[in-house]
Amino acid sequence: MQFTWTYSGTEQRKVRTFLQAHGVSHRMFSQMKHNGGAILKNDKQVYTSDYLDDGDQVTIIMPTEASNDLVVPDYKPLDIIFENEHWLVVDKPYGITTVPGHADRLHTLVNQVKGHLEETHAEDLVPHVVTRLDRDTSGIVLLAKHRFAHAVMDQQLQEHTVEKFYLAYTSGILPDDHGDIQAPIGRVDGDFIKREVRDDGKPSRTEYWVERRYDENGQQPMTRVKVQLHTGRTHQIRVHFQNIGHPLVGDDLYGGPLWYGLKRQALHAYHMRFYDPFIESYREFNTKLPEDLKGLRDLK
Repeated sequence: MQFTWTYSGTEQRKVRTFLQAHGVSHRMFSQMKHNGGAILKNDKQVYTSDYLDDGDQVTIIMPTEASNDLVVPDYKPLDIIFENEHWLVVDKPYGITTVPGHADRLHTLVNQVKGHLEETHAEDLVPHVVTRLDRDTSGIVLLAKHRFAHAVMDQQLQEHTVEKFYLAYTSGILPDDHGDIQAPIGRVDGDFIKREVRDDGKPSRTEYWVERRYDENGQQPMTRVKVQLHTGRTHQIRVHFQNIGHPLVGDDLYGGPLWYGLKRQALHAYHMRFYDPFIESYREFNTKLPEDLKGLRDLK
């Protein structure tokens, strides 16, 4: 796979500096050097220490990524929202783990994506997960179809410029129409899975807006909220709402009540917006509520 840019400037500029500005990382330079890639200036191979003049075309050729035999393809169909040569955006149902782990190594979303890549004869067969969701959280997951796209998006994630919104149902009635939870999150001592708010945790920020309060006609007291993630810690939304005394409905791990027959935490990633450098514009995606959460939404 290759990518080409044209340098425009009145002063000479090093090839390395120019490519770094376009998202080429130190690791990618190393991969091109040692795995059969190349850097071209006006179709002739050059070094990263060479210089560019106004109008020079620079091309990087990335080596093809070989399939990882440890990741077994699963040919179950995906619910694809968008796909091109760079991105794969899917609507993940609850109950499916995003990446292989000790609990499941055969039927995760990554296994399904690898099966899809094989069936569509993709050049690279290594799925790159950009955003992941908990097993029992549904909604939008973004994957990069090659390592350059992944590197570009990883930079955006570090800078917190990827816009992610969720719909959640919290237990109890949230008193304020808007809230901004800023509390550090870390792993619970001696527990591989569970997280908690703790002083030595990583900075974490969750913002929310109340959409509806369910507190009449004999309803269980709960609140529907629109949630924006400003950081991306494991279980962040679930931990933050538990910490303020309103764990998510259905979230048994964090003390949420199991109301209305819900079999998982009431959390759905419905919106994502990010900058796509390949078209030099933003992409925006939305997905509808799954059936089990529609039942909560439509309560009278």
